[in-house]
Formats: sequence, C-alpha cells, structure tokens
Amino acid sequence: MIGEALHSVIAVMPLKRHTLRNILVAVMLLALAASAVLVYRARQAAPGRGYTKYSESFFGAFDTLTTIVAYAKSEAEFKKYYDLAESRFRELHKLYDIYNSYPGVANLKTINDNAGVRPVQVDPRIIDMIEFARDWYERTGGRANIAMGAVLRIWHDYRERGRDFPEEAEIPPMKDLRAAAEHTDLSKVIVDREQGTVYLADPLMSLDVGAVAKGYATELVVRELMEAGMVSGMVSAGGNVRSVGTPLDGIRGRWGVGIQDPDESVISDDALLDVVFVNDSSVVSSGDYERYYVVGDMVLHHLIDPVTLMPATHYKAITVVTEDSGMADFLSTALYLIPYDESAELASSLPGVEALWVMPDREVRVTEGLAPLLKSNGATGAIKK
Repeated sequence: MIGEALHSVIAVMPLKRHTLRNILVAVMLLALAASAVLVYRARQAAPGRGYTKYSESFFGAFDTLTTIVAYAKSEAEFKKYYDLAESRFRELHKLYDIYNSYPGVANLKTINDNAGVRPVQVDPRIIDMIEFARDWYERTGGRANIAMGAVLRIWHDYRERGRDFPEEAEIPPMKDLRAAAEHTDLSKVIVDREQGTVYLADPLMSLDVGAVAKGYATELVVRELMEAGMVSGMVSAGGNVRSVGTPLDGIRGRWGVGIQDPDESVISDDALLDVVFVNDSSVVSSGDYERYYVVGDMVLHHLIDPVTLMPATHYKAITVVTEDSGMADFLSTALYLIPYDESAELASSLPGVEALWVMPDREVRVTEGLAPLLKSNGATGAIKK
C-alpha cells in the first residue's frame, strides 16, 4: 500500500516509531524519537513552471522531527523559508515548554513554578495560546483542559518509569489522581492582557499544553511563511501536518497525507490506513499507539479522560482535517475523549471540520465531507483534466 502511495503521499501521520528509510525514501514526515539531529534535503524540478521542490528537516523543537517542504524558484528562496521556520519553531518550543527553563525566557514552566506565588509576565504568544485553548475548551464541552497538568504529570512520571523499567511498571493510585484532579480548574488560570501576565491562582495546579501547543505553533509558523512569500509547501511537526497551496509540479492538484494504521508499525508495508488529499489544510491524528507503556496486559496511553482519570478507550485513533493546525491539534484530543455519538455530533457542528475515527474493533467511520477526500474512496492528488 505504501508503494502505491509514494508518488502522491507527502506525509504520514503521526509518529513515534519510524526509520531513516521512511524519511529518506518515502519522504514521509515522521516524528523522530531519538536524540540525534537529522537533516535531510531533497530537490525536484517542476518543468515549465520555474519551481523546484525542496525538503529539509531538523530535530529538537517540540522534541520531534520537523520537516519543511516547499516549491521555490531558487535554493536561496527555500533557505529563507527553512531558516525562518526552524528559528521560529525553536523559539516557540522554549516558550511552550513545561519541563525546562531557559536563560532570559519566561515560559510555561515559569508560570507553573510560580503557581499561587505571583503573576508572571510572558510573551504575548503564550497568552494567545492559553486563550485559544480556553476558548476551544468551552466550545467543545470542557474535556481537553490545559489546566490538567497536575493529573497529567502523575501519568507522565509513571509512564516514563514504566518505559525505563518495564518490570516495575505500575498504574498510578486512583487516590493520587483524584487528589490532583482537585487542582484542574481552568477558571483559576488568570490572564491579564493589559499587564501581559499569567497567574495560576491554585498553588497546586499546573498547565500542560500537549493537546494544542505543537499544532498552534505550526499554524503560527505557517502563517509567517506565507507572509514571507511561500505559496506552495507543507510543514510537518512530528505529524502535525499543514499544507499551503497546491503542489507546483504540474502533476498533482492536491497534497496527499498518509494516515497511519494504529495497529501497524510505521515501517510495515501496510503502515497506511488511508491517504487524504487536501490543499490549505491541516491533518492531525491522536491515538493509543503514540505515547504509552504497558502494565501486565494493559496498554496505557497518554490521552487521559478527565472524568475517569484513566486513558480514554473510545477509539484506537482519530484524525482531524481542518484549515487551522492549532484547531486540528486541539480537536484531535477533544474528539478522542468523548463517546462516538457525542464526538461525531461535535465534529459535524463545526464548520470546515472533518474527522475519521478508528473504533476499538478497527471499524473506520468518517464524516460525510471527508469521505470523498480519501484514497480508499477513489480520491487522488492528480490534477483533473
């Protein structure tokens, strides 16, 4: 299936498991779970149009592989886009980091460290992202909550230990999770735009923006690239894929984005569940195959239901397609955390949003608007003649 898709597929969604072969041969934009920096550059002429396709990747920002693909009229033009994207992603990574401090940077960790102590003056892009997440929290029923940090930190610590020492892997005590859940009130995240500050009124609460930060950052970067002149390209930040314009190769009229089968390794010949063909859109997936650890016969992933305080079990994976990458990122989590009837109703109520659900029994369900964009339903990226 991958072999059939190579000519039209530019990216595969999302992933923690990957190989160099997939990046170099398939030009798939994958998340890299390693500490080394990987840089890849490719060029491909677009005859008669004056454009060449360039691709280059870097590792580190948001702890993942980020790939920039663009059609440009010269390598110098592409380098301008690439340098801008890399610089901005690294800058936003520092701002939205909840684990590390940086000299001269007041970031989300600074806010968390000062919970109940004092308001922290921060970059406006932090305030904008917090308000974006708060708005979508309210519009989607209050499931994907960036104030869940106290609960998610417990799961993070148990997951990391379980992966490092599998024989000692445990499920967090429910009493600890319930105690932490008492400190997840989003209304206690106090934003003062006039003063440019954020204050956590509960000293035991903390922010965790894993459901939105990478997609939100991707959208900021893409908009800046478009302002800089990029008219055709794609950005993938660890599988958060955002396309711009149409491929300028004279062959394709749409970008193909591969959706990973949640039950297959990314290096498998059957790694793709499907391919969606889009322009000027974001494609973001969430699933139980991403960050997880195993306790006995239980696979415990990172998407935590705020009601049960346990990993959600409604689906194996969800993919969201919409223009804004921050919105797609947030919705891929919000839709994952609620039962299908509610999830489908919410998706259909949002203009310009399409979704695909992989149910626990592997049944695939899609919104009406997404169906004709899928390879399995006959869609292609070819220019219609």
